[in-house]
Amino acid sequence: MAELINPNPDIFEVSEIVRESGDVDDEDTPEGIDKLEVFELIRGVRDPEHPNTLEQLKVLSLEGVEMRDEDNILVWITPTVTHCSQATLIGLCVRVKLLRTLPNRFKVDLKISPGTHDQEVAVNKQLNDKERVAAALENSKLLEVVNSCLVPLI
Repeated sequence: MAELINPNPDIFEVSEIVRESGDVDDEDTPEGIDKLEVFELIRGVRDPEHPNTLEQLKVLSLEGVEMRDEDNILVWITPTVTHCSQATLIGLCVRVKLLRTLPNRFKVDLKISPGTHDQEVAVNKQLNDKERVAAALENSKLLEVVNSCLVPLI
């Protein structure tokens, strides 16, 4: 087995997030999507190296989801170590999850949280390059890994 990038990551409690009572759905009003709904979609994405979710590792958090406007989302990814070679794979998993679950009108940007990765600029470029994402998803082995990260933990 390959050596783990971070063999002993910190695992955090996952807190239940409750929607405020003023945020009740109204079936007669066209529904927008807010940061809580976006986070609910991605919080269960699994880490490619460990049997934990990205939320449990604090790679993803509710605070790291920003709604730039009603159709433009920014998700900040915080690697567990500054030399994480899995950062682009993790970003690809998050992107695929959102591509598969959000309507096509949404534009999603993924970025590494500032100062949390040695190759922050290069990783950010890869995460948001449509051609690289498309090419990665054509690789059956890589797609198999991505799909395994999208299977919920039981």
